[in-house]
Amino acid sequence: MAEEFFDCEIRVRYAETDQMGVSYYGNYFTWFEVARTEHFRDKGVIYTELEEQGYFLTVVNVDCTYLAPTRYDDLIVIRTVIDFIGKTSLKFTYEVFLKEGMRKVAEGSSSHVFVNSEMKPKRIPEEVCQILSH
Repeated sequence: MAEEFFDCEIRVRYAETDQMGVSYYGNYFTWFEVARTEHFRDKGVIYTELEEQGYFLTVVNVDCTYLAPTRYDDLIVIRTVIDFIGKTSLKFTYEVFLKEGMRKVAEGSSSHVFVNSEMKPKRIPEEVCQILSH
């Protein structure tokens, strides 16, 4: 796949930091979800519309490597790439940067399977594959 990316900006909120003023590690997975959803939305694919059609996107694997801390009020950029699209699955990769200077502070990935309401794998709709591949 081509290395087409989508950048999503988020400002670290006070509630997302720990006692030391550093962003709590679990928040990165939430930020990945926000960026992934906005990436889809930017391409014209809306999660809620997929769900109304009986498609659900389950997470089967997620990882994150932390390179430097982020702190309250930092403006961060989550760069999202659709790394792989299969018949029923896809994979995203993420890079998190401090916007000022675009210094990378984390990187990760998430793998997903499209399923039906009974959690059985379901083929990704062809029109969605076409949209996501471009």
